[in-house]
Order: sequence, then structure tokens, then C-alpha cells
Amino acid sequence: MAVRVKAVATIKVTVGGILGNLRPSTAVGNIRDLIGRSLFLELVSSELDAKTGTEKQTVRSYAHKVDDDDHGVVTYEADFDVPAGFGPIGAVIVTNELRQEMFLEDVDLTADDSALLSIRCNSWVQPKSGEDEGTPAKRVFFANKPYLPGQTPAGLKAYRQRDLEQKRGNGRGEREADDRVYDYDVYNDLGNPENDAGKRPVLGGSKQFPYPRRCRTGRPRSKKDPNSEKRSGNVYVPRDEAFSEVKNLQFSLKTLQSVLHAAVPAVQSTIIDPTRNQPFPSFFVIDKLFEDGVVLPRSQDLGLLNSIVPRLLELLRDGPGDKLLLFDAPANVKKDKFAWLRDEEFARETLAGVNPYAIELVREFPLKSKLDPAVYGPAESAITAEVLEKQMGNVMTVAEAVRQKRLFMLDYHDLFLPYVHKIRALEHTTMYGSRTIFFLTNDGTLRLLAIELTWPASLSQPQWRQVFTPSTDTTKSWLWRMAKSHVRAHDAGHHELISHWLRTHCAVEPYIIAANRQLSEMHPIYQLLRPHFRYTMRINALARSALINAGGIIELSFSPQKYSMELSSVAYDKLWRFDMETLPADLVRRGMAEEDPNAEHGLKLAIKDYPFANDGLLIWEAIKSWVQAYVARYYPDAGSVAGDAELQAFWTEVRTKGHGDKKDEPWWPKLDTPENLAHTLTTIIWVAAAHHAAVNFGQYDFGGYFPNRPSIARTKMPVEEPVDASAMEKFLDNPDQALRECFPSQVQATVVMAVLDVLSTHSTDEEYLGGPETAPWNNDAAVQAAYTRFNAQLKKIEGVIDGRNKDKKLKNRCGAGILPYQLMKPFSEPGVTGKGIPNSTSI
Repeated sequence: MAVRVKAVATIKVTVGGILGNLRPSTAVGNIRDLIGRSLFLELVSSELDAKTGTEKQTVRSYAHKVDDDDHGVVTYEADFDVPAGFGPIGAVIVTNELRQEMFLEDVDLTADDSALLSIRCNSWVQPKSGEDEGTPAKRVFFANKPYLPGQTPAGLKAYRQRDLEQKRGNGRGEREADDRVYDYDVYNDLGNPENDAGKRPVLGGSKQFPYPRRCRTGRPRSKKDPNSEKRSGNVYVPRDEAFSEVKNLQFSLKTLQSVLHAAVPAVQSTIIDPTRNQPFPSFFVIDKLFEDGVVLPRSQDLGLLNSIVPRLLELLRDGPGDKLLLFDAPANVKKDKFAWLRDEEFARETLAGVNPYAIELVREFPLKSKLDPAVYGPAESAITAEVLEKQMGNVMTVAEAVRQKRLFMLDYHDLFLPYVHKIRALEHTTMYGSRTIFFLTNDGTLRLLAIELTWPASLSQPQWRQVFTPSTDTTKSWLWRMAKSHVRAHDAGHHELISHWLRTHCAVEPYIIAANRQLSEMHPIYQLLRPHFRYTMRINALARSALINAGGIIELSFSPQKYSMELSSVAYDKLWRFDMETLPADLVRRGMAEEDPNAEHGLKLAIKDYPFANDGLLIWEAIKSWVQAYVARYYPDAGSVAGDAELQAFWTEVRTKGHGDKKDEPWWPKLDTPENLAHTLTTIIWVAAAHHAAVNFGQYDFGGYFPNRPSIARTKMPVEEPVDASAMEKFLDNPDQALRECFPSQVQATVVMAVLDVLSTHSTDEEYLGGPETAPWNNDAAVQAAYTRFNAQLKKIEGVIDGRNKDKKLKNRCGAGILPYQLMKPFSEPGVTGKGIPNSTSI
């Protein structure tokens, strides 16, 4: 006897009830809706036909629109007569008969008014009759219950395989030579360009887009001229990887506001100085950015803005008013306006700032470069034991300090030194290699001891290097401030290009692409990882279009300038290792911790009050516990891991395609046991969520007031030999002005401030680590219980962090004017809050 089954499909409409893409807007669409021919559904059995051993015929029905309530959804319903013996429903096939795409949230099935099955879709479904003839006419959505490949119900095995093949493509496509950009070879960013023709997977979408045949740079060849390359302004992002409309609307508004912040000083600077390299005339003018805002220039002068911030002329002229032209005061300025001047704050931010991944233990002395001395000069540092012992107050020798693990360092010597002459050949900037030494005091804080700045020998000049130290002498004190600004610029470049872009945004992409190409949406590991991939492809596409592109904001405003991406690539080659991306391994590598089975988390920290490490280890352990429980639910033994063909294909593609130049390194973990699998997945989730949060959401708090973290140092030290007598005279006459001229220009500073404001902002639709929005889709009791424990653990961690921030013994996070360390607090409100760990690298 047939069973009457009802399907309710929920279609999400656009923000604010603007329904252009989601409600029929054409006569054809209206007619199709009227006659109930706009959405075609097919129910798929989980079982094979017992007689033939083939897939059972699907049960089909057109859905008709039943609700259009202007509250964000449109509802369609379909009725099915499911024959006896059909078996459990395992999937629904959806065909969009309209002429526009629709966002399908879910399909709920009921029988006799009782819940039967809920299928969570959350995907754009492209129209069957779209212009792209390569668009598959059907989409399959599987029931929310996950299956390992070998456990897939017999009736769904072929559907599972076909769905993966459809996303991968057949490898024979070639893009037409036109101005459209449908794809981007992400692997090219990691030094492994794909040169073969193939198909670009559409991640969770229904379209197939071809890889183009590529030149060595990874850009598409033109059919008219196969040797030519053409840059496009767009970077293809699969439809399901794009921002939600809520996120997109808020991101666009925030971007507009922030660019307006930067635009007016840029215009004013251009009016005054066509070269656009004007420094701020005084610290008072810098303060006005936060206190009074800036006045719009005369409308007839706005044309000068065109070369700086294009397409904003009308927005400036007819924009929302002066209120948008006032920067919010960053959190550190609200706490202590003059903190940036103090050595103590400089040192504290290496442990509790926006780049806590750079500081390392001094393991041996004297310090020595690994660069070729025949090219770069003497390997041994100019920082002597005598200099350091004097700055330590002669409380111990350097040998004793090294033995007691009391000396620490920011080492930007070997990384930057090969680029010094290249960067110095550019206008309005300079560069050094640098080493900065700290001493761990008895109260757990770091004391800044010395800075060494170096530039290598050239054909015309010998190597120059000098050590700067704090001093009561006025001249030496100003030189010390300038030296600190150079190091801060080095740290800003290292942070943005390596700790941030390379180790999170860039490195996460191979996981996303490989997972979508090799793991079925039915796979439990895909369902675990999917929330941690949200929005990453889209935000990276935007970064490639405006931030890290040639002539983009990074190249214009950060010290390495046009060598920024080259430097990031070199750092990837020399420094990036998957096994070192875990927090414990990273701490041990930098000497900031040593393994100790008797210590909390199995690590003994070199600096007990290291806010990032202390809080981060709590998050690491919480993620690890959750992932271990999840993996244990699906993989009972080593054989189940090693025998999972989809999982092994995923990991093989990560290694051999995502990191092709490192594919044979011995440090890659093998996915051969549940323990190794859990550790690998914990690493991926840590990087995408917590590592990114640690280096991203404090950017405006610490860098919004740019003297605290200048993105670039534009002038050389006045004592650099051969000494420029005129520059030295100006420095002695007005050291305040000399420091401001070293800082970023008005244009550079305000544009970077605007960008940091955008990047530090949480969207209203943010999904946080362990939050309710991303609770497991399936109703498995063990998985649900583990996730509930994960959520409870994260809430407990928030309380622990709040308690630490009030502990007066922890001087690196508590004290007069000190910004509490909150970057590892899991949850946050929307906006610039300096806390919150989203599931993914989403901004």
C-alpha cells in the first residue's frame, strides 16, 4: 500500500525582501509558479531493487508555492505516493525549473503528519534553463545521516559517486578566452601551479567550470594569442562559497564607511602634495582622526581622489555625512593614549598583542645569522654580552640568562635582509634586517634591552649595522624611538604576510578544495569540517582583488611593498610545515614551551604569563577533545581509517596538489589511525578558527592608532653611515617631525586604518566555534552529546579568561591602562570587539 509523503521545501529570500533572484520576476516564472511547475522533486530510495539489483525508480512530483510571507522565506510543497517496499528515503533530487537561481535551505518530509526526514541543503540551486549549457539539470541532496564510503546504503552508492564526479569534472574542459573569470588556481599561491586542463569543482554548487590551460604564472591563456596573459579584476568563487546576503550587505556597508574614513585624508593630502607622501603635520592631527573627524574637501577638488579610491566620488559628494568620517578610537587608545611610547607596552604586545607568533627564546649566544657571510656580511650579531648585561642592570651574565631561559627575541634579520637593497631601491621607503632582545624579569614581564638594525654590503658601501638601547640621553632616546618604529613595521609586515595571510587564509584553501573534490557531503569528516570553511574562499578572493594584488593596499602601505607576496612565498618555502601548525608544536619550535608530561596541557611555558599561549591551549584542548570524540564515533580502529578511500584521497590531494612542492616531506602525518586522524583534523580546525582569530580580530585595537603599529617605516635612521648631514641636522632640530616622517604617510596610514577596521569586524551572522548555529546536523546521540560538552567547555573557558584578566599577578594582561587579553574568548557580539573565535577564516 502506498504511503502519502509530503515534502516542504524552504527557499530563502534576499535581504530586506528584495526578491529579484528568489521569487519569480518574469512572466515565464509567474506562469510556472501558477501552474506548479517551478520546482521538481524526486525521492531516492536507500535500497536497490531486490530483483534487478539496480537503483529503484525515483518517486517524482512538482512542488507548488504555498507561502510567500515576506519574512525571509518562500515555501513550496509537493505530495508523493511512495509505493510499498520503496525503503527508507535517502536523498532528494531537486530541479529548478525557473530562470533564476534559488537558495534552498532545507526539505522536510512528513508522512501522516509525522516527521519522517529532514534534509538540510543550504545551497544555491541553479536554473535548469540557465544560459550556461554546462549546468547540470539536477542536484542531489542526501539525508543528514553521515556514512563512511563503505557503509553507504546500496541505493545511494552510485548517487554518492556521481555527485563527487560531477563536482570534480571530467578533466577535459577548457575555458573560452573571454573576460569572464570562473576559476582561480589557489594552489598557485602555494608554489604549485596547475598546468593541466581540467574542471574546477563547484563547492556545493551545481555548475562545472573548467580549469583553463595555464601559463607558468597560472593565468589563463587567450585562444587568440596563446602566449599572452590577461589579468581580470574578478576572482571566481563557487556560488556556495560566497558571502550570505546578510554578510555581504554588512561587509559592503562597513567597507564603504571605512574607505570613507580613509578617503578624506587621502584627498586632503593629495591637494597639498600631488605625490601623496605627506606625513601627518603633527600628532594633534592624528588625534583629530578619532576626536573631531575630518572635513570634506570642496567638491571641485574631489577629482583628485580618482587615482586613490576610485568609484567613490559620488559617494563622497552625496554620502551619508560627516559622521562616517570619524574613526572610532581603538581600544588601546581608550585605555592609555600614550601606551605606544612605553617600552613595556612594546614588549607586552609580543605576548598579548596581534602577532604573538613571532617571539622566540634565545637558545644560544652570540646571535648568528644563517645567511651567507660572503654576500650579507659577518654572521655574528653586533649585540654583545656587554650591551645586554648593562641593560639588565648586571644582575646576571648573558650566559646565565640564556641558561635560565630569560632572553627572548624578535628575529627579523635573516627573513628581511635579502630584500633590503631591493626595497631601498623603491621610493619613499627603507628597510633593515632587525633583531630585538628582551629580558624576562622576576615579575613575569619582558624588559626591552636592545635593537640591532642592519643592512648588507653593496657594490658601493660596506655593511652597516648599529645597536640601539634605551637611554636617558635625549638624542639616543629619540633614536631609540625611531628604531622601535622600524621593528614595529617589520613586525606588522611579518604579521600580515606570514602569521595572518600565509598561515591561515592561504594555507586553509587546499583543505577546502580537496574536501569538496574528494569527500562526499555524506562523509562524516566533510560534515565536521564544512563549518570551518565558511566564507574563506570569498574573503580570499576579495583579498586577491584589493589587498595582496599588485599595486594593492599591502604593496602600497607595508614595508616589503612590491616584494610582499614574494616574501610571503619565501617564508612558506622555508618555514611552513603542517606538523608545526598545531599550537603546542609551534610553541615548542619557538622555544616558548617544552614538553612536560606533568605540566598542564603537557607543556611547560618558558614565560608563565603568556596570555596567547595560556588561553590558546585551553581552546586547543577543547577542540581536540571534541574532534577525538567525533572521530571515535565513526572510526573504531586503524583499519577503518586506512580503508576510507574518500578520506585518503582528500589527504593525498592536500599534500600532492595543495602543497605539491612539499609533498615528499617526511613530516606529513599519515592518516592511518583514529589518533592521527583526530590530530590532523584538530590542526585544521585550530588554524581556520583560533589561529586566525588570534591574529585578526585585534588588528584595529592594536593597529588602529598607527604609531603603535606603523605598517611601514619610510626613512632611514639618521645615524646610518654615510651620515646625511642635512637629515641629521633636521633630526636634531625637530626629532618629533623626523619620527612622523618615518611613519606611514597620511594616505598609507588612513587606508590601513580603514582596512584594519573592516577586518576586525564581526558580522551579525557570524558563526562561532562551538556555537549553536553549527551543531551537528544529524541526530546521533553520541555526536550531539560530545558537541554539547564542547559548547559547555568553551563557555567555561570564557569565565577562566575573564578571571585571568582580573588577576593582578598577571601583569601582561591586567594593570593600569592595560588592554585585557580577550582574543581567545570564543563568543562575541557583532562589531569590533577584540574577542570571538569564528568557526572559519571568514574575514
